[in-house]
Amino acid sequence: MAEIAIIGGSGVYQIEGVKIIQELDIDTPFGKPSDKIMIAEIEGKEVAFLPRHGKGHRILPGELPVEANVWALKSIGVRKVIAVSAVGSLKEKIKPRDFVIPSQIIDRTKNRPLSLFGKGVVGHVSFADPFCPHLSESLYQTLKKLNLTDIHRDAAYVCMEGPQFSTKAESNLYRSWDADIIGMTAIPEAKMFREAEICYAMIALSTDYDCWHEEIVTVEMVIGNMKSNVENIKKALPDIIKNIEIKSCGCEQAAAFAIMTDKKMIPQETKQKLSLFYKKYWD
Repeated sequence: MAEIAIIGGSGVYQIEGVKIIQELDIDTPFGKPSDKIMIAEIEGKEVAFLPRHGKGHRILPGELPVEANVWALKSIGVRKVIAVSAVGSLKEKIKPRDFVIPSQIIDRTKNRPLSLFGKGVVGHVSFADPFCPHLSESLYQTLKKLNLTDIHRDAAYVCMEGPQFSTKAESNLYRSWDADIIGMTAIPEAKMFREAEICYAMIALSTDYDCWHEEIVTVEMVIGNMKSNVENIKKALPDIIKNIEIKSCGCEQAAAFAIMTDKKMIPQETKQKLSLFYKKYWD
């Protein structure tokens, strides 16, 4: 149905000005996704849209139903996911209102499910490059040509647990690691979409300098920068979708040799829940 999906982060709860074809209320073996999935027509392509935190921003980062979100998008044929996320900047050069295309993640989460595997099935996928390099490059080149704001490439994203923001000591620690941006939602999204063999890349929207900077961060400042970022994303969306090529990628075979468990030993309930992803290997 839709081979491209957009997961909207903070401030991105709907797509205005596009033709909505369908609204999907999907049940998954993992429960309900964050919200209903809208299917929109953009540049002649069907694009799925899912607000990560639900409309009205109801779901904490640590409470996101990521397994259900991944299952729901996979079930409608999604092959490429663009995650839009608000982040804090850990570098002077990454200014508020800049865009960032990250290539690496430092996982600092504590209390989240991190894998589709488990409950009787063991799998290990490669995660050296957590964001799809091909999709990330497409996003970077498109945004660079549009010249809406400064855009940065090959950044390291620290994913913290939240929902509280960092202490100054933590913020300066991450800077000492040469990390570039900090947010709360890349994990476990990036891990589970890789396990589900779906290309995943992120457009990170810088809203502030985190707490390491001398500038005092206020809610008004963050909201103002977020609104500017969201407007720029909406302007860029047609070009972003137009330039995405739906072609084979290594991400789509990420689990080909990942599953270690003898298929005869996998519990039937687990097998049923994961059959959407791995039936082709078990058969």
